[in-house]
Amino acid sequence: MTHTEKLASIDLLIMDVDGVLTQGEVIYQDDGSQIKCFNVKDGLGLRLLMDAGVQTAIVTGRSAGALEARVQNLGIPFLFHGVSDKAAALEKVVEQSGVPAQRMAFIGDDLPDLPIMKRVGLSVAVADAVQEVKERAALTTTHPGGKGAVRETCEAILKAKGLWEEAIERFLA
Repeated sequence: MTHTEKLASIDLLIMDVDGVLTQGEVIYQDDGSQIKCFNVKDGLGLRLLMDAGVQTAIVTGRSAGALEARVQNLGIPFLFHGVSDKAAALEKVVEQSGVPAQRMAFIGDDLPDLPIMKRVGLSVAVADAVQEVKERAALTTTHPGGKGAVRETCEAILKAKGLWEEAIERFLA
C-alpha cells in the first residue's frame, strides 16, 4: 500500500501532545500550574479534518488543565492523558471510537510513542522527533512539533481522501 493509500484509509488521527501539538517545552508557573503553547494552524487543521468526518484523539503521558481546555475548544472527542501505557490507551480508543487500529494514524516524537506507533495503520514522526521514532515511522513531517506538523498531517490525509479542495471552498463561500 502506498503512503497516499494509507493516508486515504485513515478514519481517526491520534496525537501525542508535548513535542507534537506543542514544541515540547513545559513551563511551570510559581503555583505549579503548567503553560502550554499550541499552534493555531494545527488547530484549524484538526477542525478541517473533523469537519470532513475523520475522528481525532489525544494520547499523552502528561496531564494539564491547558490541554483539557484546548481539547474542549477544538472538540476532540477522545482524550487520554496521564497515560503510562500508550498501547493500552490505543485499545480504549479503538473500543470507544469503533475504528480499528489499522484505520488510525498516530503522530509522535519520542520513545514512549513507539508502542502505539507499531500498532496503528500509519505512524507519523514530527520533523524534530528523536531518531529512533523517525526510523520506525512510515512518514516524517517537514514541520517540527508545535510548528505545523499536525496541520501538515491533517492536510495530507484530506488531500489523499480527495477532500482538501472541499475544505478550502468553505472559506471561499
